[in-house]
Amino acid sequence: MSGAQHAGSPSFLLIDAGNSRIKWALVTADGSRLHAGAVNHDDVPGAHDFEDWAALPTPGSAWISNVAGAAVAQRIDAALEAHWPGLARTVIRSVEHQCGVTNGYTTPGGLGSDRWAGMIGARAAFPNEPLLIATFGTATTLEALRADGTFVGGLIAPGWTLMMRSLGEHTAQLPVLDAHSAPGLAGVTSTSGTSGAAGTADGVKLGPLFATDTKRSIAAGCALAQAGLIERAWADLQDAWKMPVRLVVSGGAATEVTAALKVPHTRHDALVLAGLALIAAQS
Repeated sequence: MSGAQHAGSPSFLLIDAGNSRIKWALVTADGSRLHAGAVNHDDVPGAHDFEDWAALPTPGSAWISNVAGAAVAQRIDAALEAHWPGLARTVIRSVEHQCGVTNGYTTPGGLGSDRWAGMIGARAAFPNEPLLIATFGTATTLEALRADGTFVGGLIAPGWTLMMRSLGEHTAQLPVLDAHSAPGLAGVTSTSGTSGAAGTADGVKLGPLFATDTKRSIAAGCALAQAGLIERAWADLQDAWKMPVRLVVSGGAATEVTAALKVPHTRHDALVLAGLALIAAQS
Protein backbone atom coordinates (compact mmCIF):
# COMPACT_ATOMS: atom_id res chain seq x y z
CA MET A 1 0.00 0.00 0.00
CA SER A 2 0.93 3.63 -0.40
CA GLY A 3 -0.57 6.93 0.57
CA ALA A 4 -1.60 8.40 3.90
CA GLN A 5 -4.33 10.58 5.30
CA HIS A 6 -3.66 14.30 5.10
CA ALA A 7 -3.13 15.92 8.48
CA GLY A 8 -6.11 17.83 9.75
CA SER A 9 -8.68 16.16 7.50
CA PRO A 10 -10.83 13.38 8.93
CA SER A 11 -12.46 12.22 5.70
CA PHE A 12 -11.73 9.42 3.23
CA LEU A 13 -12.87 9.26 -0.38
CA LEU A 14 -13.68 5.59 -1.04
CA ILE A 15 -13.82 4.31 -4.63
CA ASP A 16 -15.13 0.90 -5.69
CA ALA A 17 -14.40 0.39 -9.39
CA GLY A 18 -16.18 -2.71 -10.60
CA ASN A 19 -16.67 -4.07 -14.08
CA SER A 20 -19.94 -2.22 -14.71
CA ARG A 21 -19.66 1.02 -12.74
CA ILE A 22 -17.65 3.01 -10.24
CA LYS A 23 -19.25 3.62 -6.85
CA TRP A 24 -17.82 6.14 -4.41
CA ALA A 25 -18.47 7.58 -0.97
CA LEU A 26 -16.98 10.29 1.19
CA VAL A 27 -16.88 9.16 4.82
CA THR A 28 -15.54 10.41 8.10
CA ALA A 29 -12.81 8.56 9.98
CA ASP A 30 -15.47 6.62 11.93
CA GLY A 31 -17.14 5.48 8.72
CA SER A 32 -20.11 7.87 8.75
CA ARG A 33 -21.16 8.58 5.18
CA LEU A 34 -21.22 12.22 4.07
CA HIS A 35 -21.79 11.89 0.32
CA ALA A 36 -22.07 9.07 -2.21
CA GLY A 37 -22.58 8.48 -5.91
CA ALA A 38 -21.82 6.29 -8.92
CA VAL A 39 -20.53 6.61 -12.48
CA ASN A 40 -21.20 4.09 -15.25
CA HIS A 41 -18.33 2.89 -17.41
CA ASP A 42 -20.30 3.75 -20.55
CA ASP A 43 -20.49 7.41 -19.49
CA VAL A 44 -18.06 9.31 -21.70
CA PRO A 45 -15.09 10.58 -19.65
CA GLY A 46 -14.53 14.31 -19.93
CA ALA A 47 -14.88 17.64 -18.20
CA HIS A 48 -17.98 16.53 -16.34
CA ASP A 49 -16.55 13.19 -15.17
CA PHE A 50 -17.36 12.74 -11.46
CA GLU A 51 -18.95 16.19 -11.49
CA ASP A 52 -20.48 15.57 -8.05
CA TRP A 53 -16.97 15.74 -6.62
CA ALA A 54 -16.85 19.48 -7.30
CA ALA A 55 -19.20 20.09 -4.37
CA LEU A 56 -17.26 17.92 -1.91
CA PRO A 57 -14.92 19.16 0.79
CA THR A 58 -11.33 18.14 0.16
CA PRO A 59 -10.84 14.59 1.46
CA GLY A 60 -7.81 13.56 3.47
CA SER A 61 -7.02 10.72 1.08
CA ALA A 62 -8.54 8.41 -1.50
CA TRP A 63 -8.82 4.64 -1.05
CA ILE A 64 -9.48 2.63 -4.18
CA SER A 65 -10.50 -0.91 -5.06
CA ASN A 66 -10.20 -1.36 -8.83
CA VAL A 67 -10.95 -4.64 -10.61
CA ALA A 68 -11.86 -2.94 -13.91
CA GLY A 69 -8.40 -2.54 -15.42
CA ALA A 70 -5.84 0.07 -16.39
CA ALA A 71 -8.12 2.35 -18.42
CA VAL A 72 -10.48 2.77 -15.46
CA ALA A 73 -7.51 3.38 -13.16
CA GLN A 74 -6.38 6.19 -15.48
CA ARG A 75 -9.89 7.66 -15.51
CA ILE A 76 -10.01 7.71 -11.72
CA ASP A 77 -6.51 9.21 -11.43
CA ALA A 78 -7.38 11.94 -13.93
CA ALA A 79 -10.56 12.82 -12.05
CA LEU A 80 -8.74 12.93 -8.71
CA GLU A 81 -6.04 15.18 -10.14
CA ALA A 82 -8.62 17.45 -11.73
CA HIS A 83 -10.46 17.98 -8.44
CA TRP A 84 -7.70 17.63 -5.83
CA PRO A 85 -4.21 17.78 -7.34
CA GLY A 86 -1.70 15.75 -5.36
CA LEU A 87 -4.32 14.01 -3.21
CA ALA A 88 -2.80 10.99 -1.49
CA ARG A 89 -4.32 7.78 -2.76
CA THR A 90 -4.04 4.08 -2.00
CA VAL A 91 -5.03 1.29 -4.38
CA ILE A 92 -5.71 -1.62 -2.06
CA ARG A 93 -4.55 -5.18 -2.63
CA SER A 94 -5.56 -8.37 -0.90
CA VAL A 95 -3.14 -9.40 1.83
CA GLU A 96 -2.78 -12.32 4.25
CA HIS A 97 -4.52 -10.64 7.18
CA GLN A 98 -6.34 -7.33 7.62
CA CYS A 99 -9.12 -5.85 9.76
CA GLY A 100 -9.89 -9.19 11.40
CA VAL A 101 -10.07 -11.24 8.19
CA THR A 102 -7.54 -13.96 7.32
CA ASN A 103 -7.04 -14.75 3.63
CA GLY A 104 -7.20 -18.47 2.84
CA TYR A 105 -6.23 -18.13 -0.83
CA THR A 106 -3.15 -20.12 -1.86
CA THR A 107 -1.75 -16.85 -3.23
CA PRO A 108 -3.39 -14.15 -1.06
CA GLY A 109 -2.62 -11.37 -3.52
CA GLY A 110 -4.50 -13.21 -6.25
CA LEU A 111 -7.87 -12.54 -4.61
CA GLY A 112 -9.80 -9.64 -6.13
CA SER A 113 -9.58 -6.47 -4.06
CA ASP A 114 -13.36 -6.03 -4.22
CA ARG A 115 -13.94 -9.48 -2.75
CA TRP A 116 -11.36 -8.78 -0.03
CA ALA A 117 -12.85 -5.42 0.94
CA GLY A 118 -16.34 -6.92 0.79
CA MET A 119 -15.42 -9.64 3.27
CA ILE A 120 -13.95 -7.06 5.63
CA GLY A 121 -17.15 -5.05 5.37
CA ALA A 122 -19.31 -8.13 5.92
CA ARG A 123 -17.38 -9.29 8.97
CA ALA A 124 -17.77 -5.83 10.53
CA ALA A 125 -21.51 -5.77 9.78
CA PHE A 126 -22.10 -9.30 11.11
CA PRO A 127 -19.31 -9.96 13.63
CA ASN A 128 -18.64 -13.45 14.95
CA GLU A 129 -21.09 -15.06 12.51
CA PRO A 130 -20.27 -17.64 9.83
CA LEU A 131 -21.11 -16.02 6.48
CA LEU A 132 -21.66 -16.90 2.87
CA ILE A 133 -21.30 -13.67 0.87
CA ALA A 134 -22.90 -13.64 -2.59
CA THR A 135 -22.26 -10.68 -4.87
CA PHE A 136 -24.26 -10.43 -8.11
CA GLY A 137 -22.31 -8.24 -10.51
CA THR A 138 -20.77 -8.87 -13.92
CA ALA A 139 -19.57 -12.05 -12.25
CA THR A 140 -21.34 -13.80 -9.39
CA THR A 141 -18.88 -14.41 -6.57
CA LEU A 142 -19.21 -16.40 -3.37
CA GLU A 143 -17.02 -16.19 -0.27
CA ALA A 144 -17.22 -18.53 2.72
CA LEU A 145 -16.15 -16.74 5.90
CA ARG A 146 -15.88 -18.50 9.25
CA ALA A 147 -17.06 -16.81 12.44
CA ASP A 148 -13.43 -16.16 13.44
CA GLY A 149 -12.85 -14.19 10.21
CA THR A 150 -11.09 -16.92 8.24
CA PHE A 151 -11.86 -16.87 4.51
CA VAL A 152 -11.78 -20.53 3.50
CA GLY A 153 -12.45 -20.11 -0.21
CA GLY A 154 -15.02 -19.12 -2.78
CA LEU A 155 -16.65 -19.61 -6.16
CA ILE A 156 -16.88 -17.48 -9.30
CA ALA A 157 -19.54 -17.85 -12.02
CA PRO A 158 -20.89 -15.70 -14.85
CA GLY A 159 -23.33 -13.11 -13.54
CA TRP A 160 -27.02 -12.92 -14.42
CA THR A 161 -26.54 -10.34 -17.17
CA LEU A 162 -23.48 -12.11 -18.58
CA MET A 163 -25.42 -15.39 -18.77
CA MET A 164 -28.24 -13.71 -20.72
CA ARG A 165 -25.88 -11.88 -23.06
CA SER A 166 -23.91 -15.04 -23.75
CA LEU A 167 -27.05 -16.84 -24.87
CA GLY A 168 -27.97 -14.09 -27.29
CA GLU A 169 -24.45 -13.63 -28.64
CA HIS A 170 -23.74 -17.33 -29.21
CA THR A 171 -27.06 -18.60 -30.56
CA ALA A 172 -28.71 -17.78 -33.86
CA GLN A 173 -32.30 -17.16 -32.76
CA LEU A 174 -32.19 -15.90 -29.17
CA PRO A 175 -32.28 -12.17 -28.34
CA VAL A 176 -29.49 -10.43 -26.47
CA LEU A 177 -30.77 -9.32 -23.06
CA ASP A 178 -28.99 -7.21 -20.48
CA ALA A 179 -29.74 -5.58 -17.14
CA HIS A 180 -31.54 -2.69 -18.86
CA SER A 181 -33.85 -4.79 -21.04
CA ALA A 182 -34.55 -7.67 -18.64
CA PRO A 183 -35.83 -6.16 -15.33
CA GLY A 184 -39.23 -7.60 -14.48
CA LEU A 185 -38.88 -10.44 -16.97
CA ALA A 186 -37.48 -13.04 -14.59
CA GLY A 187 -40.92 -13.69 -13.11
CA VAL A 188 -39.81 -16.32 -10.59
CA THR A 189 -41.15 -16.96 -7.12
CA SER A 190 -39.64 -16.12 -3.74
CA THR A 191 -41.23 -17.00 -0.40
CA SER A 192 -38.30 -16.56 1.97
CA GLY A 193 -38.07 -12.77 2.17
CA THR A 194 -35.03 -10.78 3.17
CA SER A 195 -33.85 -9.57 6.54
CA GLY A 196 -31.05 -7.77 8.27
CA ALA A 197 -29.39 -4.37 8.20
CA ALA A 198 -31.24 -3.21 5.10
CA GLY A 199 -34.64 -3.98 6.61
CA THR A 200 -37.15 -6.79 6.31
CA ALA A 201 -39.40 -7.59 3.36
CA ASP A 202 -41.96 -10.34 2.98
CA GLY A 203 -41.50 -12.74 0.09
CA VAL A 204 -43.45 -11.67 -3.01
CA LYS A 205 -44.84 -14.06 -5.57
CA LEU A 206 -43.69 -12.62 -8.88
CA GLY A 207 -45.03 -15.19 -11.30
CA PRO A 208 -45.02 -18.82 -12.50
CA LEU A 209 -41.87 -20.90 -12.74
CA PHE A 210 -42.14 -21.60 -16.47
CA ALA A 211 -42.26 -18.67 -18.87
CA THR A 212 -44.39 -18.42 -22.02
CA ASP A 213 -42.16 -16.21 -24.18
CA THR A 214 -38.49 -16.30 -25.12
CA LYS A 215 -37.28 -13.20 -23.29
CA ARG A 216 -38.89 -14.28 -20.02
CA SER A 217 -37.59 -17.82 -20.51
CA ILE A 218 -34.04 -16.48 -20.72
CA ALA A 219 -34.35 -14.03 -17.83
CA ALA A 220 -36.04 -16.54 -15.53
CA GLY A 221 -33.77 -19.42 -16.51
CA CYS A 222 -30.64 -17.41 -15.80
CA ALA A 223 -32.03 -16.07 -12.52
CA LEU A 224 -32.88 -19.59 -11.38
CA ALA A 225 -29.40 -20.81 -12.39
CA GLN A 226 -27.94 -18.12 -10.13
CA ALA A 227 -30.31 -18.98 -7.29
CA GLY A 228 -29.58 -22.71 -7.61
CA LEU A 229 -25.86 -22.09 -7.28
CA ILE A 230 -26.35 -19.97 -4.16
CA GLU A 231 -28.77 -22.39 -2.51
CA ARG A 232 -26.50 -25.38 -3.17
CA ALA A 233 -23.43 -23.58 -1.81
CA TRP A 234 -25.32 -22.36 1.27
CA ALA A 235 -26.73 -25.82 2.04
CA ASP A 236 -23.36 -27.54 1.55
CA LEU A 237 -21.60 -24.97 3.74
CA GLN A 238 -24.08 -25.46 6.57
CA ASP A 239 -23.69 -29.23 6.29
CA ALA A 240 -19.90 -28.92 6.38
CA TRP A 241 -19.78 -26.49 9.29
CA LYS A 242 -22.66 -28.05 11.25
CA MET A 243 -24.14 -24.66 12.11
CA PRO A 244 -26.38 -21.95 10.63
CA VAL A 245 -24.68 -19.67 8.10
CA ARG A 246 -25.90 -16.18 7.29
CA LEU A 247 -26.29 -15.61 3.55
CA VAL A 248 -25.38 -12.00 2.71
CA VAL A 249 -26.27 -10.75 -0.78
CA SER A 250 -25.32 -7.63 -2.70
CA GLY A 251 -24.68 -6.32 -6.20
CA GLY A 252 -26.48 -4.82 -9.16
CA ALA A 253 -28.42 -7.98 -10.04
CA ALA A 254 -29.36 -8.81 -6.44
CA THR A 255 -33.01 -7.82 -6.85
CA GLU A 256 -33.62 -10.20 -9.77
CA VAL A 257 -31.65 -13.11 -8.33
CA THR A 258 -32.90 -12.89 -4.75
CA ALA A 259 -36.48 -12.96 -6.03
CA ALA A 260 -35.72 -16.56 -7.01
CA LEU A 261 -34.03 -17.56 -3.75
CA LYS A 262 -35.86 -19.92 -1.40
CA VAL A 263 -33.47 -19.52 1.52
CA PRO A 264 -33.17 -16.71 4.11
CA HIS A 265 -30.80 -13.94 3.10
CA THR A 266 -29.65 -10.51 4.23
CA ARG A 267 -29.03 -7.74 1.71
CA HIS A 268 -26.16 -5.29 2.12
CA ASP A 269 -25.28 -3.19 -0.93
CA ALA A 270 -22.24 -1.32 0.39
CA LEU A 271 -19.90 -4.10 1.52
CA VAL A 272 -16.89 -3.01 -0.54
CA LEU A 273 -17.17 0.65 0.47
CA ALA A 274 -17.64 -0.40 4.11
CA GLY A 275 -14.52 -2.54 3.90
CA LEU A 276 -12.55 0.27 2.28
CA ALA A 277 -13.56 2.58 5.14
CA LEU A 278 -12.22 0.09 7.68
CA ILE A 279 -8.98 -0.43 5.76
CA ALA A 280 -8.49 3.33 5.54
CA ALA A 281 -9.24 3.90 9.21
CA GLN A 282 -6.91 1.14 10.38
CA SER A 283 -4.07 2.07 8.06
